[in-house]
Formats: sequence, structure tokens, C-alpha cells
Amino acid sequence: MSRIGFIGLGNMGLPMAQNLIKAGHQVEGVDMSSIQTDKLRAAGGAVAETPKIAAARGDVVITMLPAGQHVREVYLGVGGIIENENAGTLLIDCSTIDVESARMVAAAADAKGLMMLDAPVSGGVGGASAGTLTFMVGGSERAYVRAETILQAMGKTIVHAGGSGNGQAAKICNNMILGVSMIAVSEAFVLAEKLGLDAQKLFDISSKSSGQCWSMTNYCPVPGPVPTSPANRDYQAGFTAAMMLKDLVLAQGAANAAGVATPLGAEAAALYRLYAGQGEAGRDFSGIINFLRGS
Repeated sequence: MSRIGFIGLGNMGLPMAQNLIKAGHQVEGVDMSSIQTDKLRAAGGAVAETPKIAAARGDVVITMLPAGQHVREVYLGVGGIIENENAGTLLIDCSTIDVESARMVAAAADAKGLMMLDAPVSGGVGGASAGTLTFMVGGSERAYVRAETILQAMGKTIVHAGGSGNGQAAKICNNMILGVSMIAVSEAFVLAEKLGLDAQKLFDISSKSSGQCWSMTNYCPVPGPVPTSPANRDYQAGFTAAMMLKDLVLAQGAANAAGVATPLGAEAAALYRLYAGQGEAGRDFSGIINFLRGS
């Protein structure tokens, strides 16, 4: 079993760390919230005052942070992890950040003799709690092999996407598909409603026809057809509109940097920006159907 420093015990990080403890790993966590660190301690984990301390005592370091600037600060800043870590330590960043930052941090880690993976996740808080996350992993084969059993304690599907930054690339491409498809599915249900077509009938047809997609069959944006979807809980978030907007903005940044036209992705980002800006940032992203409906 590994001794793991886990930095960032938010809605995703805490249940991930708890699953590592359940798997028998020694976990020492760091977070600004004493409520979250108390929960980790109650689950059998230890608490460190700073990322530097947790990292120094671990042979594996996992981070789950809000954005690229936080990842760069924790890894590259004065007193940061890379500056103070021992050679051979495995670093795993599970944050969703820009590809450029992921590759910059990985290059700095490699120069210090550290193995590093970018391993953003899909599956939301429910997947983090159940240990069924999907990990999209970028980095060397050697680092991936070493990390695989650790990631399996937190997830169900682990995919090595290639070199450093490719995990982030896979995440933002996947979520651009998700954001666009949710808008398309929502528009179809709004149109059906105006045309007098029952939502359940549209679902029964499209879920088994060419309109079938994950946004339709697993996360249907209208109440009824998929009982587990947030639409049945007044769009209480499994994945917030703010988080979807963040990923769509990252995708647009990457597309612009690569000189790739993504008009649907750009329009999806614009619509989610409007939706989140109406005070719905904390609502589930599937609630955009109400924005499209005008309600």
C-alpha cells in the first residue's frame, strides 16, 4: 500500500481520498476547509498543514484543484511540491485544467526526476463517492503502470490517453461533446413540447433511434423518462453549469491555440455563460433546458 498526500478535499477530492483509505492506503490530506479535513480524519486519514508537508511524507501525491493557476502554484511556486519532492515520487493531478499548464508542470517534474500524470476525471460527485470514476490519463507508460492500482481504488474505467497533457485533452474534448449534445437534446424536448408531442413519447422513440446519446438516455433533461437524472430533483447538481462552462471555455482556449474551428463548441460555451450568469451557476448543467424554454 502507498502513503499518499492528497491536496484538495472538495466535493470530488474528499470522497476520492476516502476511497483510497478504504483500499488500505495511508492518506494525509490538505484543504483550506477544516470541515473537509475533519471528515477525512473521521474516515481514518491524517491531516497536514501544507501541501509541502503532505508531499514530503508521501511516495504518491494526488491533487484535485479548481484551475490551472492553482495547479501551477502548488507544483511550481516557491515552496511548491516539485521544488521539494524526492526523486521517484509519483505525482497525479486529477484537476481539470488547460493542456498547456498540464504539460508545463509535467516537464518541470520530469526535470527533477519525478513521474507525473495528468488524470482528470468524469463521473461527478456520485462517481467519486461510489468509486466508479473514469480517469483519462496523460503521461509516460512507466508512470501509468505505477499509478493504475491507485486509480482503480477511485474509479472503474482507467484509460491511458498518451503523453503528458493528453488526459486533459481527452477531458475537454469529451465534455465539449457533452455540452453540445445536452443543448441539442434540450432543444428537441422544448420543440416537442411546443408541437404537442409528449416528452415520454419522444424519449421512447429517440432513445432507441438515431437521436440516441448519453444526454438523452442517462441524463434526460426532462422529468420522468430517466428517474435518476437531476431533472427529477429540480436540477440539483450532479455536474454544475459552472463546471460545464469551465470545461467549454478550456476547450475553446485549446481550439484557438491549435487553430481549430469548433463553432458548436463556441456556441455551447456562449449559451452556458448566459445560463450560469442568470444565477444558475450552481444548478445542474442539464437545467439549461429551462433557459432554452425561457423559464
